[in-house]
Amino acid sequence: MATIKTRSTCPVGYSLDIFGDRWTILILRDMIFAGKSSYLEFMNSPEKISTNMLADRLKFLESQCFVSKKESPVNKSKFIYTLTQKAIELLPIIAEMIIWGTKHHPEGLPTAVSEELKNSKTEVIERYTDMLQQKLENSKAE
Repeated sequence: MATIKTRSTCPVGYSLDIFGDRWTILILRDMIFAGKSSYLEFMNSPEKISTNMLADRLKFLESQCFVSKKESPVNKSKFIYTLTQKAIELLPIIAEMIIWGTKHHPEGLPTAVSEELKNSKTEVIERYTDMLQQKLENSKAE
């Protein structure tokens, strides 16, 4: 695992050392809420991440044990990325970011996920957590 240079012993500071750039959280968002798992799927996100930044962020997420990478069973030259338990534990934080961003964005930007979270946050977080846990277990069994 690559070493992170931390600025302090503060938990918020440490979190920012990990997630201080927009791309890391957006990739995790796509994996959690959109079920994305391949390089091409991440490239097709509306934020239009560059190829070099995507490769760098995926390598970083893997080095920090937020994702695992396996060869695609369909195409041996491609990889499938799977969330680890460490990443799944971020789901409530990212859900809160969605709720906050929807509330405070000048245009509101409601999405299906944000509407679900607004109406029944606990149930939605539990449902996605269960689904992601199942995916993680299935990937370990393969």
